[in-house]
Amino acid sequence: MIVRIMGEGQVKLADSHFIELNKLDDELLEEMEAGDEEGFRRTLGALLDAVRRLGEPLPDDALEPSELILPAEDATLDEVRQMLNDDGLIPG
Repeated sequence: MIVRIMGEGQVKLADSHFIELNKLDDELLEEMEAGDEEGFRRTLGALLDAVRRLGEPLPDDALEPSELILPAEDATLDEVRQMLNDDGLIPG
């Protein structure tokens, strides 16, 4: 799957990594619902770090369609809330 982190670029992630990412996404959703700004910051950073660590960066000149778009690390709680679907940021 091709994942874009807003303001950074794209990475290619194997589907096998989404179990780990979905756990972080569930934590992020819980923290957002609770209004836990500190937890939200920590978990968003952990989620993006995991994508960077597990994914293979695509070249800057690659024009692949992104199947998943994640917020920038400095995104606000409200900005991320607008990006959510029923499952959180990551489907499944």
